[in-house]
Amino acid sequence: MYLVTVLGNLFIILATISDSHLHKPMYSFLSNLSFVDICFTSTTIPKMLVNIQTQSKAITYAGCITQIHLFYSL
Repeated sequence: MYLVTVLGNLFIILATISDSHLHKPMYSFLSNLSFVDICFTSTTIPKMLVNIQTQSKAITYAGCITQIHLFYSL
């Protein structure tokens, strides 16, 4: 599901960039939302996938602070 989310949003971004008819404010807003969604899911999902694979729920303090900062910034 993570790959579907990233690839789907990447497809939206590439479609709005490549077609000159889609250079309107609504489509640039949609492209920005897709970029933020990629960043938002990339802050939490990779660590969650590692935790599922290793059966470990540990995270370093610096990793936690970084993840919380990025999560709230986005």
